[in-house]
Amino acid sequence: MKELSLNILDVAENSVKAGASLTQILLTEQDDTLTIEIVDDGCGMSADVVRSVTDPFYTTRTTRKVGLGIPLLKLACEQTGGNLAISSVTQEEDPVNHGTHVTATFHTDHIDFTPLGDVSSSILTLIQGHPERDFLFRHQIDGNVVELDTRNLREVLEDVPLNSYDVMEWVRGYLQEQYETLSEDSVHSGEE
Repeated sequence: MKELSLNILDVAENSVKAGASLTQILLTEQDDTLTIEIVDDGCGMSADVVRSVTDPFYTTRTTRKVGLGIPLLKLACEQTGGNLAISSVTQEEDPVNHGTHVTATFHTDHIDFTPLGDVSSSILTLIQGHPERDFLFRHQIDGNVVELDTRNLREVLEDVPLNSYDVMEWVRGYLQEQYETLSEDSVHSGEE
């Protein structure tokens, strides 16, 4: 994939398909490292499935014979000297605290680092496609934070669907404003 934001979208879609009511998308940029964590409360995967998901010839899909999302993410990490870790607890193992945690670490100063891309659009796509699900998005960049939690939106909006045009436009502007403030802060701190 040309942008990591598309990998994020793919893995988060897997969380939704696994029945997650909440998917957390947590990005941390510190120095020359980017860590992407996608944590869900879906049905989880058995240890055998966790071992298999990095194999491009393994998939749970019936429409095609290969699953490239996780293998491509793993490749993108490893090309920069980073790594991919997956842990999961099935609903059968723990009826309360089940789900999957994917952690991808990248060295951003490496020549083979794939750009992050338009992560805001990936978040918007997830909300628009799955308005009944909740998403927590947090992007920390050298201590500054861009954040959106759909659970907070639900409390304010009550019966208004998250994927209504006005809500989606507000979310787009809200994320854009946070990123612009972050950019302005980094420009001003560079002037000192």
